[in-house]
Amino acid sequence: MAQLFLERVAATPDLEAYRYPVPVDAQAADGSPGAEQWRTLSWGQTARRVNRIAAGLMALGIRPEERVAIASSTRIEWILADLGVMCAGAATTTVYPTTNADETSYILSDSGSRALFAEDAAQLAKVVECKSDLPELGFVVTFDGAAPDEDVPGLEVLSLAELEQRGATYLDEHPDAITKTVEAIERDQLATLIYTSGTTGRPKGVRLVHDCWSYQAVAQEALGLMNADDVQYLWLPLSHVFGKTLTSGHIKVGFVTAVDGRVDRIIHNLPVVKPTFMAAAPRVFEKVYNGIAAKARGEGGAKYAIFQWAAGVAREYGRVGQESLVAKGKREYPFGLALKHTVADKLVYGKIREAFGGRMRACISGSASLAPEIGYFFSGAGVHILEGYGLTESSAASTVNPGEDYRIGTVGRPLPGTEVRIAEDGEVLLRGPAVMRGYHNQPEKTAEVLEEDGWFHTGDIGELDEAGFLRITDRKKDMFKTSGGKYVAPSEVEGKFKAICAYVSNILVIGNGRNYCTALISLDEPALLDWAKAHGQEGKGYAELCALPEVKSMIEADVQTLNGQLQRWQTIKKFELLPRDLDIEHGELTPSLKVRRPVVEKEYAGLIEGMYEGAREK
Repeated sequence: MAQLFLERVAATPDLEAYRYPVPVDAQAADGSPGAEQWRTLSWGQTARRVNRIAAGLMALGIRPEERVAIASSTRIEWILADLGVMCAGAATTTVYPTTNADETSYILSDSGSRALFAEDAAQLAKVVECKSDLPELGFVVTFDGAAPDEDVPGLEVLSLAELEQRGATYLDEHPDAITKTVEAIERDQLATLIYTSGTTGRPKGVRLVHDCWSYQAVAQEALGLMNADDVQYLWLPLSHVFGKTLTSGHIKVGFVTAVDGRVDRIIHNLPVVKPTFMAAAPRVFEKVYNGIAAKARGEGGAKYAIFQWAAGVAREYGRVGQESLVAKGKREYPFGLALKHTVADKLVYGKIREAFGGRMRACISGSASLAPEIGYFFSGAGVHILEGYGLTESSAASTVNPGEDYRIGTVGRPLPGTEVRIAEDGEVLLRGPAVMRGYHNQPEKTAEVLEEDGWFHTGDIGELDEAGFLRITDRKKDMFKTSGGKYVAPSEVEGKFKAICAYVSNILVIGNGRNYCTALISLDEPALLDWAKAHGQEGKGYAELCALPEVKSMIEADVQTLNGQLQRWQTIKKFELLPRDLDIEHGELTPSLKVRRPVVEKEYAGLIEGMYEGAREK
């Protein structure tokens, strides 16, 4: 990857590489962010900073394949630091900024990280707290210039600017240091250690080498989904493999990337950046859909009726277009449907596309499954969501839907050079250059999932259709059997409900070994508060609102609508509204917003048992 970066810089030194926001006004009195402006870096300007960072690390004594960690949200400095680590021949250890001090200490210790890039004082404090457990960690470089209140024995703390200054001095003495180091990097040299956020136990460090990322870069270019004229809006966590792989394609293809990891600024930034493509987890599209639906529902009357009609037209348009694509090789629509779509586009869809910036050619969805009904809605509205599939262990992208030929409900076809097959028990197996070289310091765990001939066991259940499109049906460990012997794929049921209920945030279907299915449901707080304003309940908090009979009745109606779309053994007989939404802080969601089912089921075991009291088990 370091070589691909230097090649990109040499080919287009003056072209724009990055955009990033900087504040120009202080924070407003009400606590809202002040005014900002977007600055740019050309590839040449990027290289000058990257070279100084790389040389600075060399000056600190960092050597090839030694680990340098980054604990920060997504921002331009994260990318510069990561490129600097790679150009120094070292390997990046990624740490989510939300990771607590104990787990941060474990990751830094297990990886043997010798240095850390820390975003701010909060990230620095975690290291100071546990420094006695980290004898190998000798340096912390802070992005914002934070420093400890007093010296920490065995730890040198310096700002990013100070590191770059050291690098500049080092390059004066060793002008060819970067070139020689990059030339010496081998394809199987460790580039990144990403720790998986498992549902139980300590996370495992996934060893991804330079060949994993350079393969991703070349494969993404070969797909042709992105071109040099594109503008990407990158907000995904770069500590996560999905965000990280997008930086590989960016370097190879050479488009512009606008970087800002603040989730609460996405809606504000999209009309400013006007991206042509963006990647996101399904939760983002669900929140956008729920926000639109809840707002229309709150306005009631004609506006809600128009939205409901337009949403139905969008889904039908998306579904009919896909059915004709599969049958005839092109999207065709009956005259009546096309006419309704034209009217709905003027009334509703155009506003949705403008909210995405007005130029969005496609969105890429990954990390979890997207509910097909939500996919059809956005497809009909002209916001095309290309669902893909991959894991940390496969450098994120293993399959992706092709541009105009995408098929909702599938995760597309394998990337060029990646093989996919389905095992006898339905498990999806992967093989190719992007597959990890193993778990760090855990050969026994590696042997459990990685066969000697290179096939990786994903733990997901899926199927391949005749055209080579992969469909993931569920996690192998999440599927359950009722006491009546019927199998249930909970994600299928949960996805259907998210397309029905405008207020849902998370839903967990329960029923393993039981004689019927139940559900734990948390609601989207902003949407719920909007409902409260429209129904004379303003001033009540989330928990109070969830306790209202009318809220329970509203969700009950949506559950009954869901049940009408399910087989008898899949239907939700009872449900409970949770007193708060699931979150990362309580350990119920992973940093990539996946639900940790065992954690939630343990925490709300009382509610679950209450839904089965008096039930006759078979």
